Amino acid sequence: MNGLRAVIFDVDGVLVDSYAAHLRSWLELAKETGIAFAERDFALTFGRTSREILRQYWPASDEAAVRRLDHRKEAIYRELIRADFPAMAGAVALIDSLLAEGFALGVGSSGPPENVELVLEKLGKRGAFAAIITGDDVTRGKPDPQVFLLAADRIGIEPARCTVIEDAPAGIVAARAAGMKAIALLSTGRSQRDFAGVACDLVVSALGELRIDHFTTDAPRAK
Repeated sequence: MNGLRAVIFDVDGVLVDSYAAHLRSWLELAKETGIAFAERDFALTFGRTSREILRQYWPASDEAAVRRLDHRKEAIYRELIRADFPAMAGAVALIDSLLAEGFALGVGSSGPPENVELVLEKLGKRGAFAAIITGDDVTRGKPDPQVFLLAADRIGIEPARCTVIEDAPAGIVAARAAGMKAIALLSTGRSQRDFAGVACDLVVSALGELRIDHFTTDAPRAK
């Protein structure tokens, strides 16, 4: 695939403005189970898998309980976004413009496949992506680069020819560790301060700020 370039999208906070729905689903689960969990705790866990969060904040839970709680939390989340889908402003337009310019597209998400599929279905863009990697496909969550390396491998492209769009510092670290360009999106709940000391190639406040030329140079090699 000589000459091909790819853009790999995170999902939460990039394709869907999911902050409020995820926060509400965590708070509802905490209320159901009698666990102390606040918005501050939620903000500190951006980019991590639900099961990692459950093991930290629900420490008495064994693995069977973690799986059950995980399924319940994500079911609450899907109910919320299915009823009122918060598409990220500019997501569909950016996908369409990248496809028109010949880019391959991928998804690299820590979320469960049901969540990712629902978002792509609601956007009407399921067929736009050559590779869709979810939390079920990896054994190591971000900041490990596994999710993005697997996406590049399934697309069939060198990591250095990929650009990742992320809204979490852990995702930016993962992208750079994979040898990819990394664009940070300041989605709901994020600020420039969150990315201090993180090696972003670009930070934007909205997807509409991105131009094709932001994606047309190779990434620095991972060190």
